Amino acid sequence: MASYSVRLADRVGALVDEGKFVVLLGGECSNLLGPALALRRRGRYGVVYLDGHSDFRTVDNDAYVGAAGGEALALVTGRGQDDLTDLEGLKPYVRDTDAVMLGYREDEAYLDSLKAAGIPDWSALTVIDNPSAAATGVLQHLERDDLDGFWVHLDVDILDAEVMPAVDSPDPGGLQHEHLRELLKPILASPKCVGFDIGIFDPDLDPDGRYAAELTDTLVAALTD
Repeated sequence: MASYSVRLADRVGALVDEGKFVVLLGGECSNLLGPALALRRRGRYGVVYLDGHSDFRTVDNDAYVGAAGGEALALVTGRGQDDLTDLEGLKPYVRDTDAVMLGYREDEAYLDSLKAAGIPDWSALTVIDNPSAAATGVLQHLERDDLDGFWVHLDVDILDAEVMPAVDSPDPGGLQHEHLRELLKPILASPKCVGFDIGIFDPDLDPDGRYAAELTDTLVAALTD
């Protein structure tokens, strides 16, 4: 995973240097390590973490660690084993003050740890209540002069299990597609946003392609003026 993250960082970084907006498809949440490392090499960047779970599991808040997908936000903010968190001596790739987290369910296990770190957060219910306000809050926090930009990470299990069951941890209480579109559109349109990764969708759980088509429509709408 560490060596792959370095190779991915090389590729993402080259695209960023060309001034291209990067869309990274596939895999699970540890895919964020590559873009986070690429951007850390270039300056100070934030991350918008969109997920049905906080992925903030660490040795300090759980007896079991070792599945990086459930620890990705913790890893990119410097919590965890050094062979993933301190590549090239650049730990942390993202400062706590430069991260935001949106979409967790009301039974989120690591919310206390997230709040103790001072990472701004919006639950799924808060986003559903007003996606536009949540997006505005994100941009107010990350469109700062001391940040060179930010990256957006999307785990599609932020969507409700009823509309997106093709994930490894489907949960009720999540966003509908219209909520996700309204949330993403202004964030992705920000001049500070340099790229976007999408993960966790499992095509084996979508044999007729229905959920892939709906997700694609949502992402295209969010990326289109």
